[in-house]
Amino acid sequence: MNISQSKVLFSKAQNFIPGGVNSPVRAFRAVGGEPLFIKKAEGAFLYDEDGNKFIELINSWGPMLLGHNHPKVKQAVIEAMEDGTSFGAPTAREVEIAELIVSMVPSIEKVRMVNSGTEATMSAIRVARGFTGRDKFIKMEGHYHGHGDSFLIAAGSGAMTMGDPDSPGVTKGTAKDTLIAPYNNLEAIEELIAANPGEIAALILEPVPGNMGLCLPKEGYLQGLRDICTREGIVLIFDEVMTGFRLAKGGAQEVFGVTPDMTTLGKIIGGGMPVGAYGGKREIMEFVSPAGPVYQAGTLSGNPIAMAAGLAMLNHLNTDPTVYDELTHIGSKLAKGIKSVNEELGLNYTVNSFGSMCSMFFTDKPVFDFESAKSSDTALFGKYFQAMLKRGVYLAPSQFESLFLSTALKDELIDQILAAHKEAMVEILGL
Repeated sequence: MNISQSKVLFSKAQNFIPGGVNSPVRAFRAVGGEPLFIKKAEGAFLYDEDGNKFIELINSWGPMLLGHNHPKVKQAVIEAMEDGTSFGAPTAREVEIAELIVSMVPSIEKVRMVNSGTEATMSAIRVARGFTGRDKFIKMEGHYHGHGDSFLIAAGSGAMTMGDPDSPGVTKGTAKDTLIAPYNNLEAIEELIAANPGEIAALILEPVPGNMGLCLPKEGYLQGLRDICTREGIVLIFDEVMTGFRLAKGGAQEVFGVTPDMTTLGKIIGGGMPVGAYGGKREIMEFVSPAGPVYQAGTLSGNPIAMAAGLAMLNHLNTDPTVYDELTHIGSKLAKGIKSVNEELGLNYTVNSFGSMCSMFFTDKPVFDFESAKSSDTALFGKYFQAMLKRGVYLAPSQFESLFLSTALKDELIDQILAAHKEAMVEILGL
């Protein structure tokens, strides 16, 4: 595979951009080699600067449910641009998409637009603190909520240990208010609450995490969190930047029948454009300025181009229920196919899937939290990634990232992916 143009671009980029990329995972350090520079995307395919074509299983880290460059979204962006790209003032589209989100997501009675998932989660925590008058919050080990200081905290020696900063530049003062618990463990939550009585403002988690690879909540876990938070007056926040509108019109909270107090959303509500949102109960959202005292602002919040793209995407999802049946079929076919190939080869690697999200872990142990995910052989995953890439399949360049599928993946493409998977496994394991 010729990647000469990508190599030239990466070499040049390192002179002007830290590490040569604008987001760390793109550097391919977890899988070896150098990143490919993408020129365009269409449907189920990516095309790099050297003209290589790949079946693509990331979909801009989630939002491209309908595949890349979908005609409805593309046309909406073109039409919106005729009127200008940014106003820094209210627009009718903001009202329309807010009304649509409120109608689709069970927990959201009012919503505020921002520019990214990171902004959404940072703002949600601030509002929860303002609403409760408390400072501390709980996050789950291995769950990613963006790069805000409060979220870049690693666990200490035990569930009740205060967090330590996970990145230089994050102060211990910030870290002391972040409490860490393992996912799928209600007892650990109870211990943290007992150790910090009346001090915890919020509990935030990905209801179906995709940032340590895909893990699924154990039966009763999400409802257990809901019951605990209700009892303790803690604001329960579902980070649905990945799962919102992907697993169902109403996200994971609709699927599992558990309604949080607040929800954060990401790129999908902009059809892949830079956008995010946070929303929740009316009494909580009324604390947001200018209605209330908790300040949050942004010149590009509710950007007219992003709102147009998001409306096209959400209206399509809202009016065509067959999208989710199709996504479930695609996810199921891929996951069952991977398992079948593995069994044929005498392999017992763990495959987690839910709807249109899927992860294969290079471990034979069940994966249900960050600790069990870390049992995966990441070096072997790196070899697998490269073996799939040279066969024309572009995976997430990390063992700890879920795959995100789209309706553009027709059955014949999944068959090609499965054939590549079998060849890749034979190659890397010497079978």
